[in-house]
Amino acid sequence: MIINKVEIRNLQIEDYPKLKVAMQSAYHDMENAYWKEKHIKILLKKFPDGQKVVFVNDELAGCALSILVNYELAERDHTYLEITDQYTFGTHNPLGNVLYGIDVFIVPEFRGLRLGRRLYDERKSICEQMNLKGIIFGGRIPNFSKFSDTVSPKEYIEKVKLKEIYDPVLTFQLSNDFHVLRLMTGYLPNDTSSQEYATLLEWNNIFYTTEKNTKKTDVRLGLVQWQMRPMSKLDTLFEQMEYFIDAVSDYSCDFCLFPEFFNAPLMAKYNDFPESEAIRKLAQYTKKLKAKFKEFAISYNINIITGSMPLIENDHLYNVGYLCRRDGSIEEFRKIHITPSESYAWGMIGGNELKTFDTDCGRIGILICYDSEFPELSRILAEEGMQILFVPFLTDTQNGFHRVKRCAQARAIENECYVAIAGSVGNLPKVSNMDIQFAQSAVFTPCDFAFPTNGVKAEATPNTEMILICDVDLSLLTELHNYGSVTNLKDRRLDVYQVTKR
Repeated sequence: MIINKVEIRNLQIEDYPKLKVAMQSAYHDMENAYWKEKHIKILLKKFPDGQKVVFVNDELAGCALSILVNYELAERDHTYLEITDQYTFGTHNPLGNVLYGIDVFIVPEFRGLRLGRRLYDERKSICEQMNLKGIIFGGRIPNFSKFSDTVSPKEYIEKVKLKEIYDPVLTFQLSNDFHVLRLMTGYLPNDTSSQEYATLLEWNNIFYTTEKNTKKTDVRLGLVQWQMRPMSKLDTLFEQMEYFIDAVSDYSCDFCLFPEFFNAPLMAKYNDFPESEAIRKLAQYTKKLKAKFKEFAISYNINIITGSMPLIENDHLYNVGYLCRRDGSIEEFRKIHITPSESYAWGMIGGNELKTFDTDCGRIGILICYDSEFPELSRILAEEGMQILFVPFLTDTQNGFHRVKRCAQARAIENECYVAIAGSVGNLPKVSNMDIQFAQSAVFTPCDFAFPTNGVKAEATPNTEMILICDVDLSLLTELHNYGSVTNLKDRRLDVYQVTKR
């Protein structure tokens, strides 16, 4: 068959003559198994958008009919007569929260063209557009009569799931992400091939929410690739910070990410001190930087990940940063894994707390540089619902940068999340242990059809001061988690291994 045109649209009453012929062809093994015109008129009056028809080369090739009901009615045992209210569709509820499939069929000569999948995609789109919990219906098992002498209905369903038996209805539904809720008896009168058994099938709308004010799914990230330059005064640093925050705010970014130790230029005046004392002198600015970032987050209406800076607490030196939300709230994060250089040069120690952060643009995680190279940390954050991982980093050589980059890309794939990294560039000739920098800020994604094939959403120019602005769609992560080519989080063998947080 040469196919020139496939069209899916709402069913119209003018289509009924063709619809009747198509139904008689599709249900040739069931006597009088077609809807009367009066039934179609009722459906079109009650729920016109729920009745879909597919045409191939202007020939009616299939149809999907449905009503809206409350989940509590649909999920309990019922018969076809009960759910359709004796074919009057009095059970249709315009405020119902699930789509109940009344009928779906494809004319035999048009089967094998994936038209049934198209009709189900239309139903799924209705659920997403109307914010419905999902689709429910009773599905026939027409091949059961061929095996009823040797297997029970329960065994039949299991064998179909394992692909040991093919059933034209159940096999198709299972391949379209439906799952069996239960077996029902006496469902459809005169369905001898199914022996009047039916499976109650359900598809869940992963985008369904009961919240009226949902968090946005399209999120804009602003990454600051910071130029290290001599700065003798704190006010000069503030001016440079505000310049970048103002710029990304002008582009309506939701987040602004600064690099690790972006404030290192202030150490120049302490270069005559031992390195361990110079870093502690730098820590005296942290409280003021925190307050200034909070001020900028509110005034520029943007969530700021402040990069990191040294903090002295109980005479211990930590590498810390802050999430300054645009509502004025602040949360702290600490680097957990301290590099050998930070340890022996500065006497720095690691923090002990790992957590995700809720924002008005989803749940995020923040790992400072070296922490991104330990996959256990991001896996725990992913289990807590992290959607975006921010990694402020500082690397002096290309070796160090590529460790961060490659690990960040791995974290995006294995945790089904976005990963944004931002670092510093340039030189600081008068600051010991901070002489040179190498960076290429970027946003990484999982590698699947909804994302770039190489997992790189956006990259800055290497070793050049600039801003990288990138949009990410959080809804794609939800879709990936449920329907991806591979589903890393779902497929973990928790019976063999598990990562836990103490």
